[in-house]
Amino acid sequence: MSQTGQVPSPAAVSSVAHVVVDSIEAAQLSVADHHHVARVLRARPGESVTVTDGRGSWRAGVVPADWSDASIGLANLGPVYQLGRSGGRVAERCVAIALAKADKPETAVQKLTELGIDRVVLLTAAHSVVKWDADKIAKNLARLRSISREAVMQSRGVWLPSIEGVFSPAQFVESEQRLGRRVAMAQFGGETVMAKVDTILIGPEGGWSPSELAGCVSRVHLAGNVLRAETAAIAAGVLLLHASEIHGLQD
Repeated sequence: MSQTGQVPSPAAVSSVAHVVVDSIEAAQLSVADHHHVARVLRARPGESVTVTDGRGSWRAGVVPADWSDASIGLANLGPVYQLGRSGGRVAERCVAIALAKADKPETAVQKLTELGIDRVVLLTAAHSVVKWDADKIAKNLARLRSISREAVMQSRGVWLPSIEGVFSPAQFVESEQRLGRRVAMAQFGGETVMAKVDTILIGPEGGWSPSELAGCVSRVHLAGNVLRAETAAIAAGVLLLHASEIHGLQD
């Protein structure tokens, strides 16, 4: 049975590693994660390892005396704790990013995962230089999800964000609004990010087209300077989470 309420976070627990597992009950590491913890990190019998299912649950265990292969789970498993999302919020916080060059999407996904954003969505905008075909979409989404998983483990998080895409801004805004989510585009001259916003769209380096701007009436302001795409995504994540924290305190 999981424990809720005022529960500890794995970030506050001293452990040799924090690993995402398929089943919080079994607490059995994958072959790759077992190799990393046992061989690369050289975890010794009795050392603590925390595991999470990426859906808010986590528990601690210890490296068993015999950990010769991945079929052997952790020993001395502690209670299962359930942590709510950052700020205790119910509504998901989402940052949608227009495709960008080089490793900018990877950096954005990594940092947004570390922050605790719930969803990251990839967009293809009118001024996007980068375009992904069907094969690239499948391959790149798989890579981004892997990067997100690694970021959860590195940051001792317990929530894996969903990584989705690729959509046009118009498709995405319409879908979000249909679900009752509050959407805003990052744009100079916009309002301060407040708790009434659930989702922020980050445009390409060439900016939003007039038709894309017309498709979303809400605008939010991120900073006083021009930001790179990945920096804007991180700023949006911080502001969304901060607004959620302030709203929670006021409630």
